[in-house]
Amino acid sequence: MTAHEGLPHLRELILFLCLSGVLIPLLQRRNINPVLGFLAMGTLVGPYGLGRLVEYWPWLEPLTFPRVEDVAVFAELGVIFLMFMIGLEMSIDRLWALRRWVFGVGALQVGLSAAVIGGLAYVFGNPVEASVILGLVLAFSSTAVVMQLLSFRRELGTPLGQASFSLLLFQDLAVVPLLVLVGLLGQHGDGSFALQMGQAALKGVFTIGAIYLIGRRVVQPVFHHLAANQQSDTFMALTLLVSLGVAALTWAAGLSMAMGALLAGLIIAETEFRHAVEVTIEPFKGLLMGLFFMSVGMGIDLTELLSRPVWLPLSVIGLVLAKGLIIAALFRIFGLSTGRSLEGGFLLGAGGEFAFIVIGMALSFQLLPRDVAQFMLLVVGLSMLATPLLARLGQTLGNAIDRRSGQHASAMQINDPEAMRNHVILAGFGRVGQLVGEMLSELGVAYCAIESNPTLVARYRARGLPVVFGDASNPEMLRRLHLDRAGAVILTMDQTAPAVHAVRGLRSMSPDIPVLARARDEKHALALREAGANVVIPETLESSLQLAAGALARLGVPDEAARMMLDRVRDNRTHPLRNTS
Repeated sequence: MTAHEGLPHLRELILFLCLSGVLIPLLQRRNINPVLGFLAMGTLVGPYGLGRLVEYWPWLEPLTFPRVEDVAVFAELGVIFLMFMIGLEMSIDRLWALRRWVFGVGALQVGLSAAVIGGLAYVFGNPVEASVILGLVLAFSSTAVVMQLLSFRRELGTPLGQASFSLLLFQDLAVVPLLVLVGLLGQHGDGSFALQMGQAALKGVFTIGAIYLIGRRVVQPVFHHLAANQQSDTFMALTLLVSLGVAALTWAAGLSMAMGALLAGLIIAETEFRHAVEVTIEPFKGLLMGLFFMSVGMGIDLTELLSRPVWLPLSVIGLVLAKGLIIAALFRIFGLSTGRSLEGGFLLGAGGEFAFIVIGMALSFQLLPRDVAQFMLLVVGLSMLATPLLARLGQTLGNAIDRRSGQHASAMQINDPEAMRNHVILAGFGRVGQLVGEMLSELGVAYCAIESNPTLVARYRARGLPVVFGDASNPEMLRRLHLDRAGAVILTMDQTAPAVHAVRGLRSMSPDIPVLARARDEKHALALREAGANVVIPETLESSLQLAAGALARLGVPDEAARMMLDRVRDNRTHPLRNTS
């Protein structure tokens, strides 16, 4: 047995890892969106790119993917983890805080866009079922591309960023009923369509409700028990088990695995382990999502541009204009400035990655002719490739319009509890962290605390305190808590190595943010100061000074003399710890 036979798709896996190891750093250095990079790479090395030359030049085979089906399994895993990460963003509190935008603007956008695009598809001769599917799926935008663009531009916390996130959130939610609808349209059993719809809806609601309710009862205690062991490998295994296990349950119930992964993320999003899970799954999601988008790129045949040099570009332009105008109008009606509304239309006007999933599913049920499906996939792929250019164009035009009209992006405010500004991040929520949190609350200062003890996290979250489970020395965890918008970070951890590591990570991500740290002693304090902390308080020194002050008072030493002596000792001891910048 050869190595390839022992491990299926070994060559494809090694080639993908090689491309990822080279491609990801190169894209980061050039500030290119990774999603678009993987799409372009898949187009280049796929069966419609260099792969079609293998029969003439066999030496190209190790460097190409001649068959899309060879990476289909890995691509499906990428979809599962995409839906799982989306579920993590869909906490009930967040949906409720953004309900006006998610369920108001989002529903209007999908409904109006689907009606316009579906109507055009019907006019061009497509059956009703195909027109409905195309209208709905083309109403969706690319969550992966848009969110990464907003993240690169540091605009997730802006009104436009929050409005775009709300729109994408509703689209992600709408994927679930769309997948059910495609499955229903693909069935050819007895009975009316309304009866089939009702049966499937009841089955779906019962299955989803049962998994969600049981999952909430089971997942949190299991995570709590295993997290107490502080074993990162166990935590990672449990995260993978929940995401893939719930996906398998929904598949066994006749629903899609993508729906199950979304449900798994939603279950965990309601617990204090949400941010820790995001940090754990992020590396896997990045690789598998890269493989998914590379497989999408493999299905794009650019030679079709030669056979349809007019209709393909016109269809891409038509899609962006039709959907973009609807989005821009809704954003303007609901409070954004004219320029930012126009920018949102350009940013969200292209197609999204779910089109490849839904159209592929519809094609397997013979709901779409193959030539129509291939054409639509090309339209979506090309529009996604053009999204960065469209976003830059929209930003330029939007800035010019707002400057000319005197409008500002701050015309709209979205009440998102997680979109805090000038908040304090507490790293550690033991006795010191709790006391600091109480004082901040009394002064009306927002804060969020990270604690690695799951027992403490569960106890204080039950009281409504903003505490999440995680490793405070992990810079990615701090990034999840919006470090870029925080006013200060306070480290109350008493372990030297994790605290120093956290300070160094903070300084690498945010050189200017104020960092205040607690230290056990002066040696620990000096290490924190050298790592980049602005203010360091050695607790042994302060305890000693307070004890000495009490003793001097009892002995009758005058208050002024005692104070001067204590200040002198404090000054001598803390001089090396001062920020001299």
